[in-house]
Amino acid sequence: MGDSGFQFLDILLLGAIAVFIALRLRAVLGQRTGHEQQRRGPLAGGNESPAESGDNVIALPRRDGAEEAEATPPDAKEARIRAADPSFRSDDFLKGAAWAYEMVVGAFAAGDKPALKGMLSRDVFADFEKVIDDRARQGQTQETTFVGLKNVEIVDTALNGRTAEVTVRFQSELISATRDRNGAVIAGDPQAVEQVTDIWTFARDTRSRDPNWTLIATSSPG
Repeated sequence: MGDSGFQFLDILLLGAIAVFIALRLRAVLGQRTGHEQQRRGPLAGGNESPAESGDNVIALPRRDGAEEAEATPPDAKEARIRAADPSFRSDDFLKGAAWAYEMVVGAFAAGDKPALKGMLSRDVFADFEKVIDDRARQGQTQETTFVGLKNVEIVDTALNGRTAEVTVRFQSELISATRDRNGAVIAGDPQAVEQVTDIWTFARDTRSRDPNWTLIATSSPG
């Protein structure tokens, strides 16, 4: 087989991989076990780039609005949402939330705007896009290794009309560093594991036939 034949097979292989990834995203985020992501409100630390923030971990752009809440009994949390959406199960939702959390953190570090756009609300995506573009203009790169999640829990729920909102606390471990255009580390530590707590709120219109959830708010404790 000639070179053109091999190139054709490569194209077919890449297409198959893309379809698999799309189906995997749909399976996790589209079965009411996942979540769509949006943000509301200015986030603690503003929309600074990682280098400007001075943090030792990846600085996700945040919008206040998902305040840390007192945990309510699991049955009460789930009952609020199940009243509008009988298929909702908190355990399944948290599995999807954990998977999406890793996806968003990784895509933001990599500057993968197409991947983020499919998981974030319009306002949240605009915040992420601004930081990614600022980073690119300054010739900076973000390196982030997702070590793992230590804990994921629902801390609050609400119903605004028929829109269900679920606030989740993520406690994760990350290794993150920002490098300048010459490769020098200007923020973070590529050798250190950092403990990170994020509080994200996901929303979904329970009347919609679309099962996806959206991230509508992010914040950090304190």
